[in-house]
Amino acid sequence: MKPSNSKEIIADPSLIAFCGLFCGACPSYLKGKCPGCRENTKATWCKIRECNLENDFNSCADCKSMELMECKKFNNLISKIMAIASNSNRKACIEHIKEKGYDGFAAEMADAKRVSLKRK
Repeated sequence: MKPSNSKEIIADPSLIAFCGLFCGACPSYLKGKCPGCRENTKATWCKIRECNLENDFNSCADCKSMELMECKKFNNLISKIMAIASNSNRKACIEHIKEKGYDGFAAEMADAKRVSLKRK
């Protein structure tokens, strides 16, 4: 039985982080310790979140101005370290969002109970 403060993993596109991760399967989100990327007003340090909010994007998948690997906000040292530590592949997530759409990506990630596609 789940503790009363635990959330269920649901296929909610609003739980896709601006960088392409799926907050809906994140342990911190599920335990109620984090509101998710969109609602986390304390994440002022996140340049990706700031850029997406300024440009009214749902995620970096909506950005047409540059390739992700050239974007200094998307591809910074902190994100590289976090990707290695968590075995996540945000670039693959963004590409998958472009292919499947937000609903399809959220459904796939919720079904797999995954925050990110794995690094290869």
